[in-house]
Amino acid sequence: MGAKFSRQMPVGPYFADFLCRELGLVIELDGFSHNARPEYDLARDRWMAEQGLRVLRFPNAAVLREMEMVLAAVSAEISVLRGARDGPPRCD
Repeated sequence: MGAKFSRQMPVGPYFADFLCRELGLVIELDGFSHNARPEYDLARDRWMAEQGLRVLRFPNAAVLREMEMVLAAVSAEISVLRGARDGPPRCD
């Protein structure tokens, strides 16, 4: 995908399922336990956003049943973040 991700990385007081430090991108795969704690996830995502991190969340079921869609969404976000980091193309 053109980006290096590490698994189960500490990010402040939390752990990210997958983290790309270069782009500040966190990927979270949500299982059943996340359904019981939506306020925790909201606070966690807010904290990460305040640190300049972008969080993408996918339910485990989507990863298992719609892998291509998940990969396309991650790839699109990587492209957006690379474009934001590199700035607009130059017209020299």
